[in-house]
Amino acid sequence: MNRNHTLMQFFEWYLEPDGSHWRRLARLAPELKQAGIDSVWIPPVTKGQSPEDTGYGVYDLYDLGEFEQKGARRTKYGTKEELVEAIAACQKNGIVVYVDLVMNHKAGADETERFQVVEVNPENRNEEISEPFEIEGWTKFTFPGRKGKYSSFVWNHEYFNGTDYDASRKKTGIYRILGENKGWNKNVDDEFGNYDYLMFANIDYGHPAVRQEMIRWGKWLVDTLQCGGYRLDAIKHINHEFIKEFALAMKKKRGEDFYIVGEFWNPELAACQQFLDTIDYKIDLFDVSLHYKLQAAAQAGRSFDLRTIFDDTLVKSHPLNAVTFVDNHDSQPNESLESWVQDWFKPSAYALILLRKDGYPAVFYGDYYGIGGKEPIPGKKDAIDSLLYARYHKAYGAQEDYFDHPNTIGWVRRGVSEFKGSGCAVIIANGDHGEKHMFVGQERAGETWIDLTGNRKDQIRIEEDGSAVFPVNGGSVSVWALPTEDNKQEAS
Repeated sequence: MNRNHTLMQFFEWYLEPDGSHWRRLARLAPELKQAGIDSVWIPPVTKGQSPEDTGYGVYDLYDLGEFEQKGARRTKYGTKEELVEAIAACQKNGIVVYVDLVMNHKAGADETERFQVVEVNPENRNEEISEPFEIEGWTKFTFPGRKGKYSSFVWNHEYFNGTDYDASRKKTGIYRILGENKGWNKNVDDEFGNYDYLMFANIDYGHPAVRQEMIRWGKWLVDTLQCGGYRLDAIKHINHEFIKEFALAMKKKRGEDFYIVGEFWNPELAACQQFLDTIDYKIDLFDVSLHYKLQAAAQAGRSFDLRTIFDDTLVKSHPLNAVTFVDNHDSQPNESLESWVQDWFKPSAYALILLRKDGYPAVFYGDYYGIGGKEPIPGKKDAIDSLLYARYHKAYGAQEDYFDHPNTIGWVRRGVSEFKGSGCAVIIANGDHGEKHMFVGQERAGETWIDLTGNRKDQIRIEEDGSAVFPVNGGSVSVWALPTEDNKQEAS
């Protein structure tokens, strides 16, 4: 039996753009492994439109911090050599690396071109609000610093279907590019009528040469970095049939164990289910529905019915395809999808994703190490470490839920013989102090359990019938388990 797997999103939006992040990952890899993290999702590794770009304004997919382009050789996070060394350090420590791929758009073009467009209504991209006319758009990508190394593919307006800036008029808008067989891609999210267009120069996956080049690049990247998987950005804006084609090609190239998770940012569970059906379950999805439930619970406090926390979530309906998370770089304060889970509820939220049997949980770098920028937020490393410890050592075996009170819920993991001392009882309260009578197994009779979070200093003796009353502080979480010789011992 394998230990529980845990992912960390190893970045947040306001990391200093000083090129030090890949070195940071290499340095922290042993510490992450000791904490119980065995996979990391790293930010986009490709050259952005400036040295400060987070990687989501992607310029050159083949420049991993190797060429003097867009103001520097390195990316925001470091050089190609440092990236390769960081991945090797992770692998040496038994940590799998998933690379973030931005395949929806390109930014920072080298030249402008003139071409025909129609302007569309931003609120309904299927509605044309102009006659055809010519604009000057930033759509020519020649990558002069790279000089054709790795790929001679030159991007021009034929390979895009939309852009947002007319340089000749210095006017922004959403402009659909005209041409033979041109139009918004189908099989995308239907928000705003058709949500193919998101930003910058929008890649046209209706073009065969584009699909061929992007799959070629995906294979090149995995060969170059020897990573263990991909995180696909903004896939609700990309033709879903291409996502399936891409995933199949990567798994054929690297084997079925090559892991792919997609960011399909739609809180409607039915939309996520439809997407999974379309791509034949070839990738997993982040559980956006659960994230918003956690945010709602934090905002509502004691008026939120904790018994409903998993209703209408992906982890409940599709537990084998759900990557659960509390927050990420987009949901953090002042970002595009801001929906921050308030601090008081954050430990409880992490207990809900880390200590249950379903889902593949992701710990956010910003929650763990803190968030920078003009409004910094301290990390919660100590609180999360205690839950990671419980996940690694204790959260195994059959799960029995005690979701029988709107303000106090709990569950038991019965443990397994393979991991000595495993098993735990988790209790969460969003109102006053609470307690719950839970059965942990008759074989536990006489054992003394402690709260691994340190929130309670009590010691609980398991009764002869294998049950006990487990308390929890108001607005808090407790994880009760049999102590080991050192409850802060390193995961190995």
